[in-house]
Amino acid sequence: MSGSIAVEYTARRPGARLRAGARVVLCAAVSWYLCLWWGTSTAPVPAALPAVLILREDMYAWPRMGWERLAGVVVGVLLSTVVLHWLPDPAWSFPAVLVSGCAGMYLMGRPGAPNQQVLITALMVYATAVPGYPLARLEESLVGIAVVVLLGPLLWPPDPYRSAAAGLDGYRADVRELLGGVAGRPERGLAVRGPVALPEQARVWLRPQAARDAFERAAGARPVLGRRRAGRLPPDGLDGRLVLAVRTALTLQYFSEELRERARASRGSGAAGVEAGAAEAGDPALHALAPLVRATGAALDAALRGAEFTAELDRARALDLAHREAHPARHDAVLRAGLHLTHEALADHAPGAGPARV
Repeated sequence: MSGSIAVEYTARRPGARLRAGARVVLCAAVSWYLCLWWGTSTAPVPAALPAVLILREDMYAWPRMGWERLAGVVVGVLLSTVVLHWLPDPAWSFPAVLVSGCAGMYLMGRPGAPNQQVLITALMVYATAVPGYPLARLEESLVGIAVVVLLGPLLWPPDPYRSAAAGLDGYRADVRELLGGVAGRPERGLAVRGPVALPEQARVWLRPQAARDAFERAAGARPVLGRRRAGRLPPDGLDGRLVLAVRTALTLQYFSEELRERARASRGSGAAGVEAGAAEAGDPALHALAPLVRATGAALDAALRGAEFTAELDRARALDLAHREAHPARHDAVLRAGLHLTHEALADHAPGAGPARV
């Protein structure tokens, strides 16, 4: 799934959607008219399908997906042709095509991603009893895949640096919302019930690594067809901020899980005669955590924006020390651990701490 999350933010913009749609239309049209000129058939639908099924936002996956689709077409054609030759009776041929195609789909696929093209092609060839159709499907699929792999990257290639920066901004916004919700409940006199719900909350912690992968691709580790944007430089400090985002995704995920467990334990302890909400609101360690969470969120938000954050970090550390002195219990220390590790990551990112590299 590398890169798939970081590009979600660029894909949401109308301009990006328009370019993606235009890329699909152009590649499908070129494949279609090439096959008409070649004379493979009067309606070369298989030539247009690769553009629809392969062209995703992650352009680095296009060659791999193209080869997987072509291999699936070849195996599906062979399976269906052999079965029809040796078992002409439909009562036996269809179950044989279905079973063998399903087996080939899983044998040729990757873990968690079967190659469905094997079974689709086998069934299409079986259902189209026209002489020459298997060869025509192979030719049209080959043309469509070649157009996608060769022409697709030339049409409005995505900017991986922009994708990395967009993924970082999205992570920063989600974490700000999450920490703001955690700190806001005690300040409003409400019970702390764990992190507020966010859209696709489990994916929040994966976005920094996906953005970092996009940055590495843009830096030249994986150019597509030997091409990359000439003269493109990353935004100043983006590499260090990505390192910080990856580190804090781990520390804050740990904090959020500990907070959730603490809130669940508080509700359980209040079940013997005290209202669950009152038990949570009466937990002094949770209630006193709000200023520390808010200060940590402010320091992290400033650091991920590339702004000065040392004053916010000093304030967060002072609040961490005060919380430690007021609540020295082991369980309180475990609860603070994620925030403390976040402070350490911020300190390593501070000016003069040494350059962080991706």
